[in-house]
Amino acid sequence: MDEPDRRTLPFAGAPPSERADAARNRRRIIDAACRLVANRGTAALSLDEVAREAQLGVGTVYRRFGDRAGLLYALLDDGERRFQAAFTTGEPPLGPGAPAAERIRAFLHALVDQVATHRDLLLEAESAAPVARFSSGPYTVYRLHLSILLREARPAADPVFLADALLAPLSAAMIEYQRTQRGLSYADIKAGIDELLRLSGFLTR
Repeated sequence: MDEPDRRTLPFAGAPPSERADAARNRRRIIDAACRLVANRGTAALSLDEVAREAQLGVGTVYRRFGDRAGLLYALLDDGERRFQAAFTTGEPPLGPGAPAAERIRAFLHALVDQVATHRDLLLEAESAAPVARFSSGPYTVYRLHLSILLREARPAADPVFLADALLAPLSAAMIEYQRTQRGLSYADIKAGIDELLRLSGFLTR
């Protein structure tokens, strides 16, 4: 198995270099989508309506974002940039400088906070397509980041499988279920993460 490489981290919200007109169109689409979400909420958002609001052809919107899930994840861009900066270059234990097990715990706790902050957009994005969450830029970054830490903490294990397993209970839909159907708080969910890490041998206390 190839070892994950931090240099390949595909930061969400960092599109490849593009022509000035393409960049302007992207900004117009994002701004139009933000206005629609602010006025009508995320549930009513469609690429056709965004195209009309941005005064662009709907084909331009589809070519730029692919589908509704791609657009919704793009709206999460600024928060994702800050979050990713925190766990790749920020202060420990979330950032570099702490033992791998401590960083794993700090990252999963921070991810709960990230989901709480962007709850509505994430719920819509995850439900926009059957595998929308797993093919999104943010999830790819999370899985690779965790895989690197897991390889350091547990060299003999399959780090990618463990990363997916640890991320599974932290989808927006699962956290929403735990809160609304089981009555758990975000603090309860973090406590559950700690118990899972203890059972997995990553935490000893």
